[in-house]
Amino acid sequence: MNQSALLRAQQSYRHEAFLWRTPADFTDMMVPFVEEGLAADEPVMVALTAEHTQWLHESLSDSAVRQVEFVDMARLGHNPARIIPAWRDFVSTRSDSRQPVRGIGEPIWPGRHAEELLECQLHEALLNLAIDPATPLWLVCPYHAGTLSAEVLHEAQRSHPVIVEAGSHRGSAHYGGRSHVDALFGAGLSAPLGTPRASTYTETSVRRLVAYVRLELHVAGLPADQAGELAAATRILALGSLRRGSSEVSIRIWEDPDAVICEVTDDMPMRDPLHGRTLPKDEHEGLWHVNQVCDLVQLRSTEDGTTVRILTWKPRH
Repeated sequence: MNQSALLRAQQSYRHEAFLWRTPADFTDMMVPFVEEGLAADEPVMVALTAEHTQWLHESLSDSAVRQVEFVDMARLGHNPARIIPAWRDFVSTRSDSRQPVRGIGEPIWPGRHAEELLECQLHEALLNLAIDPATPLWLVCPYHAGTLSAEVLHEAQRSHPVIVEAGSHRGSAHYGGRSHVDALFGAGLSAPLGTPRASTYTETSVRRLVAYVRLELHVAGLPADQAGELAAATRILALGSLRRGSSEVSIRIWEDPDAVICEVTDDMPMRDPLHGRTLPKDEHEGLWHVNQVCDLVQLRSTEDGTTVRILTWKPRH
């Protein structure tokens, strides 16, 4: 390991928000970040939108492009709960004996659904818990300051210890750490518009859940095969609630112009905000599996109980 890599290893985990306005701003920061990492023998993973990936392809040498692990963030981050497992996997497979690694991750871009944005913001906050502080991962998260709202940019300052802008680095005066995670995880989800179809299940009646939910989701507009997959995911969540000690589980289903929404609620608090983002022994188990097969999954918990809401997007016309 060269001297530069040894120095980086001592710096441990870094999680930074990069606020940029023009393509030149973006490449002036990101290209040297990648090149310096490769020069120091640091594996680099880049997870960006297609346009921004293309900017790097055009600005980096062919050799650098071949060395970087490029990931389509639109695909990976379709459900933001899948992003942390990807970073953990990258670190565990590419970092040899605590070898420093670098990453660029862009989960937030203009045009995302409001619910997606909310989950991306929770994801950014959870990154501060998900990566061991001793891990020498340097992760930069680009935010397009010219198009994202002031509220989104301020939230980035709450979820990132360091803010980078126009070549300057500064500590975020608004960084919230664990308390910010707890506030997001413990916040209630806004109720969708309309009156939901509702039902309740116990250990003795949960066997009837799949047939009911599948029918209701099909009536709400999902194709039969998709309704069946989502009903099976709902059953997994309901069984998980009952196994954690809940006496009954409530199911509610809404339809709105953008999505069909299915929600599972119980009366048992969940303490781990990273639940569902760590690969279990059985990859078909619980919330992990639901995160792999569903468009968007929202997990929230308070002292009164836990809610998991699944959104299945309708095609945009």
